[in-house]
Amino acid sequence: MARGDGENEPGPHPVDRYVGRKVSEKRISLGYNQGDLARALGLTFQQVQKYEKGSNRISASKLWMISQFFGVEVDYFFEGLERGDVEGGSETLTPTPNLDYPPTRLTLEMAALTPQLSSRRQKLALEIVREMVQAAPPEH
Repeated sequence: MARGDGENEPGPHPVDRYVGRKVSEKRISLGYNQGDLARALGLTFQQVQKYEKGSNRISASKLWMISQFFGVEVDYFFEGLERGDVEGGSETLTPTPNLDYPPTRLTLEMAALTPQLSSRRQKLALEIVREMVQAAPPEH
């Protein structure tokens, strides 16, 4: 169970969501589907879905198995987390990216290609995307 911080925060803990998202992004970038990962871990694809959403926490042993399957170090899944403010004497980790949209092959490819553009072209691309979002409802 991965509910909030146990006090006022409903839903999955932000770190569980972050790790789940990193699993999803890596899986997609390597060309695997949820069933492939599930078979490698001895799970159902529904369990992998819950891991990737952060609604179920990934145990240390499963995270290690996932890292082995993907050929990455375990710390890969925590890259990008930053130490946050100290609250009540304990440090918190705060995921920095927006976790409210599911990663897709297209969004991952856009994210990978963008740094290859000059700063000026990145700004232009961002303006185009913003204009497209504001101009029409999303197409699926």
